[in-house]
Amino acid sequence: MTGLFFGTAGIPRSTYSESTVSGIERIVELGLDCMEIEFVQGVRMGESSAHRVAEAADRLGVRLSAHAPYFINLNSHEPEKVSASQERILQTAHIAHLCHAQSIVFHAAFYLDDPPEKVYETTRKYLAEIMHQLKRENNPILVRPEVTGKATQFGDIEEVLGLSAELERVSPCIDFSHWHARTGRFNTYPEFNSVLLRIEERLGREALENMHIHVAGIHYGKKGELKHLNFADSDFNYHDLLRALKDTGAGGTVICESPNLEEDARRLQSAYRNL
Repeated sequence: MTGLFFGTAGIPRSTYSESTVSGIERIVELGLDCMEIEFVQGVRMGESSAHRVAEAADRLGVRLSAHAPYFINLNSHEPEKVSASQERILQTAHIAHLCHAQSIVFHAAFYLDDPPEKVYETTRKYLAEIMHQLKRENNPILVRPEVTGKATQFGDIEEVLGLSAELERVSPCIDFSHWHARTGRFNTYPEFNSVLLRIEERLGREALENMHIHVAGIHYGKKGELKHLNFADSDFNYHDLLRALKDTGAGGTVICESPNLEEDARRLQSAYRNL
């Protein structure tokens, strides 16, 4: 894979009907390349619908990914909630694979005042069980823990890269806006470049050329992310991010999560092509 592909988190706002197939068709009309199916409130798609989504995506050449439900915490202190979290990830992976999605994204865990090292080991253990089950199901989809935007959430850069280095078919979802909100930094060309070089150092060139990126305008405070914004209303420096991605030869999918979705996605695509 070479170069970057740009799209939206969910169906574009201007889609004429609220169906995933219509969203895929609208992506093409807008000149975009990809779309992330948002299962964030639950996996509410059956197998027959997933097959129709796959046919549309294949026919129109749109790359798909999927976001698992928000109700996931692999570090829950309640075993039944851990099991439910695992099942939500597996259900997302099953339907996403039928849709011919390349990967799924999820927020892995919360610290719950546990030591970060303990949370990492717990999350790795339960994610390893998920990956073992997907292997048994012959489901080759990539599973991507996401860099999160709050200090209470498991998912800093090193944690996400660590899981990706240790577990087969686990790869990172790098949300640069979350990382900026979480740290109050990482909003300049040298800082973006340092993250990209760290990915290559930990995971190799192939990972850098097959990234899954989330980006949006972001409102944040001392505790991190507050809400997504449009780029025009945010200090997020997407121009420097795109330049760093270009200069390092990064490739993969860039999913825009700004509230205006396709407007900022097209803004990203245009700015990148003009570099």
